[in-house]
Amino acid sequence: MNGIVSIVSDNIKRLRELKNLSQKEVALGIGIPQGQYSRIENGKVEPTISTLEKFAKVLEVSISELFKSNQLEEQLNLPLMEKIKMMDKLDSDEKEALLKIIDAMISKKILKDNLASLVAH
Repeated sequence: MNGIVSIVSDNIKRLRELKNLSQKEVALGIGIPQGQYSRIENGKVEPTISTLEKFAKVLEVSISELFKSNQLEEQLNLPLMEKIKMMDKLDSDEKEALLKIIDAMISKKILKDNLASLVAH
């Protein structure tokens, strides 16, 4: 496996895991069989440019993110970390309101996932 293929496959796997997606979910999202996806993620198959574009879209990153060779997770999470640091500067009422909004969004996501699971069965 050459260097760039290894970097891309490692980044695809890392991004998939950051998004809490299964190989099957990503494969469906980009329109390839799961076996083909697995070979790409394991660096056994070199993806085409059009496939890389699909990966970037499904993983919600720019295509250049797939080629970054160092500390990809830190770079992706930096804006979120900056936002969390900024929360410390808010007044207590503002923090409380923001936390309520976050809790509401998380509850909505959990409810949506539970309903989707029920409908699927």
